[in-house]
Amino acid sequence: MSAEIEEILKRYQSYPNVAGIIILDPFAIPIKTTMDYTLTVHYAAVVHTLAAKAAKMVSSLDANNELMTIRLRTKQHEVVIVPSESYIIIVVQKPGE
Repeated sequence: MSAEIEEILKRYQSYPNVAGIIILDPFAIPIKTTMDYTLTVHYAAVVHTLAAKAAKMVSSLDANNELMTIRLRTKQHEVVIVPSESYIIIVVQKPGE
């Protein structure tokens, strides 16, 4: 899985405006990050809770459906969350003008 994680990091780092990437295990423990420790831990806690609630909402609306991606945009950042069984990918971007 380590090679797979390194490939994910390389792929997302090549995108324009990427401010940071965090990869979490299913228990919200950071596996890899390009951000500082304090921000990584904060994003990990908040995103893990958000992803769990969003997945529960999607399955309650349609039991045959599953959460694929969450995309949040604020004035300062855009956060893309990609949950899976093995890990959660968090990509923080600076929104393009």
